[in-house]
Amino acid sequence: MGERPGPGRRAAGRGHAKRRAARRQAIDILFQADLMQADPVRVLEEWRSAGRKTHPYAEDLVRGVSADLGEIDRLLGDHLEGWTVPRMAGVDRAIVRVACHELRSGVPTGVVINEAVEAARELSTEDSGRFVNGVLGRIAREAGEPVSGAPDSG
Repeated sequence: MGERPGPGRRAAGRGHAKRRAARRQAIDILFQADLMQADPVRVLEEWRSAGRKTHPYAEDLVRGVSADLGEIDRLLGDHLEGWTVPRMAGVDRAIVRVACHELRSGVPTGVVINEAVEAARELSTEDSGRFVNGVLGRIAREAGEPVSGAPDSG
């Protein structure tokens, strides 16, 4: 314990923590845009012009979700059982939009679902974690992706 990584070695989990922080930042930006009914890229630009540092991966996520928002929302709508995209809680909507973009971008399914469920549990409710897990699990299964790494939906 307390041992520092040697030359050429990274501290365990450091990249994971940065990527998680970037996802959370993207969720914040997308949530704000959704709440204000504004273009997510414009909200991102407002953050940057206000002097807020934005992680490059968060910027990629916001731009990707914004560019594919119609397709992402259609995909979500097709996999919501008894819900519609507009009826979802705003933070849950931002979380699953980021997750759908990541799935479409080739991020491993287990990583995407685990990160989205964890974000929902931290930022929304325990029920939101199960809801997000169920929706993303249905999307992944239909796409033929393995979902064994996903948290239990029960």
